[in-house]
Amino acid sequence: MNNTSDDLIVSASIHPGIGIARVGNSEGEFFIGPELTTPPREVPGFYRDETGALKRQAARFRIYGRNAAGQVVRELTVNDADTEIQWTAHLANKKAQWYRFQAALDIPDTANLSVPQRNAAYTGSQRSVLAVDPGPRSITGASVSGGPEHVFDTGEFLGTIVPLGEIRTDEAGRLIVLGGTGVSASPSGAPLMTSDPSTFCNSDGWYDDVSDGPVTAAVSIAGRAIPVDPAWVIVAPPNYAPDIIGWRTMHDCMTDVFTRVGWLEVPDTISFTNHVLPILSRLSNLQWVNKGFAAMFGIGGPMNFEDHAFLEKLACTEGPNNPLDPYVELRQTILNAFRPQNTVAEEPRVWPWIYGDAYGSSTATSPENALALPGLQKYFLTRWVSGDFVNDWNPNAVAPKKLEDVPAAERPAMLDKAALHFCLADAFHPGCEMTWPVRHSSMYSAPFRFRHRAPGNPEPDCGQTLNAQNVKTPNGPLYAQGPGDITRWMAVPWQVDTAFCRSGYNTEYDPYLPSFWAARVPNQVLAEDDYRKVTDTSLPRAKRIQAFHNREQWVRLLTGNTGLLQMAEAVAGFGKMGLVEARKGVSGDPLFPETLFVESLSEEDAKAARAHAARLAAKPPVTEREHKLRRAGWESEEQLEDFRKIRIRFRT
Repeated sequence: MNNTSDDLIVSASIHPGIGIARVGNSEGEFFIGPELTTPPREVPGFYRDETGALKRQAARFRIYGRNAAGQVVRELTVNDADTEIQWTAHLANKKAQWYRFQAALDIPDTANLSVPQRNAAYTGSQRSVLAVDPGPRSITGASVSGGPEHVFDTGEFLGTIVPLGEIRTDEAGRLIVLGGTGVSASPSGAPLMTSDPSTFCNSDGWYDDVSDGPVTAAVSIAGRAIPVDPAWVIVAPPNYAPDIIGWRTMHDCMTDVFTRVGWLEVPDTISFTNHVLPILSRLSNLQWVNKGFAAMFGIGGPMNFEDHAFLEKLACTEGPNNPLDPYVELRQTILNAFRPQNTVAEEPRVWPWIYGDAYGSSTATSPENALALPGLQKYFLTRWVSGDFVNDWNPNAVAPKKLEDVPAAERPAMLDKAALHFCLADAFHPGCEMTWPVRHSSMYSAPFRFRHRAPGNPEPDCGQTLNAQNVKTPNGPLYAQGPGDITRWMAVPWQVDTAFCRSGYNTEYDPYLPSFWAARVPNQVLAEDDYRKVTDTSLPRAKRIQAFHNREQWVRLLTGNTGLLQMAEAVAGFGKMGLVEARKGVSGDPLFPETLFVESLSEEDAKAARAHAARLAAKPPVTEREHKLRRAGWESEEQLEDFRKIRIRFRT
């Protein structure tokens, strides 16, 4: 309840405004996606079922009633005697019916780019057979599941049924949306790749079962209908590192959009904990999924932003522009290490060491090949450098363990943020969950709420090609959205991109950096065998240190010696790829963290990984070049060049 006397509910809103579900190959088990930005860590093995299959992540939606002032009064559930709720969700997959992805169409590098339709052989009304659209499904009541009317199983791709998931309710009648089981296929046996250089991520004749669409609710209280702000659900690929937060989250990206247009206010007071620390600590967070980040930002590294003694200095302030401030130059040096916007050339040496939107699609020297410090984050750091911030850092702060621990009025915003906190922004090439259209305010009706397209309001036809000009058609693709319109921009099938979003493509520069999406799709990981050595105090200390700093290539289970073979392996075996999970570390030792994030594999796959390592060890590198290739995870020059031709296929 709120603290005012006005408890009359006159409107309601669904939260999260954008919910995130994820595919998994477990048919029977699932878990609810994060509802807190710092949820309690799950025990090892939680994300797989008893067979070792990857559980699906479900998106759960709640409804909050508001008074005339827009204040939260309470959550509405069917357990309230006077409340009735009917949910409706509509999932669709329109990837095969959309245009090819080549690069983001809102960056300078693509001003003259035009991309054709996927499956261009289908024209006019024939293209309707390319969209998997089973229509909406509705549900009401508490603890409802299993009904055939609640399953999205009537959509077809070229005559083949493609199930997209189902809806359920929990014990309070909240909506639970489950996506597909990660099935990607071609009914006609079409190849994943052709000789056409613009087909990476655009496999004609193929479908996958990710999806998205609107979530609405009809609510009445004591027979009185209440208007409800609708939501959206995205069914995305798996999260292979559930506890690792990306350097820039989708929530960060959207917040940038909403502050730029005035929908959200830029904070007057800069909090070290809330505004500055995330920009820094997430660099250290990435140590568990990329070896380059581990070397610089990990424990024992020169910029460990999780070291309490270091953070005490960074959080210290003597007030704005105080000449006696002892750490102003330290703060300035850190800010200078980030890549500024509008840089005139590619510069991979500056932070955050993440590829940009144009990498793989533009000239080798394009400034868009590397990620720059976004505007809002730069503002936070600039205020921090000047000392104009609040030192509110508390190393002993306790995060809420469940949503009920959050003040009632703050729960809707927490749900909105938590869902997007575990999604990535950048590089939009195309990305992990969503891509570049999300940075356009015309896509939204309010902060963190996509603008819905009415069924009778068709999107204008952009023709046979899409480009930087017609994509901005009034009422067009960057305006109101319909079922399947968010994920249609993504890779098809998604496993193709997951197998290739790696790091360190220029091994002469660095075998591990920059990186694409390591927080969702890891690059290098601490393997189980090394974890056991680290925590075995009977071993010599030097051997434990060596084991801790060793990192295995996450994609080593993909053993094909060509890009095409590894793509096919990813399609068939995405569920076996390692999950990075929290394990008990070493207490009281400055060289080892108390919590370690370790790759978890099935016994069978761990055995296969060891066998692969043994095969490589039997063929030690001879030349310096071979040594660099091996460090970067490539078995030969030929394998690297094959991957470069696929991943970096448009650059000149």
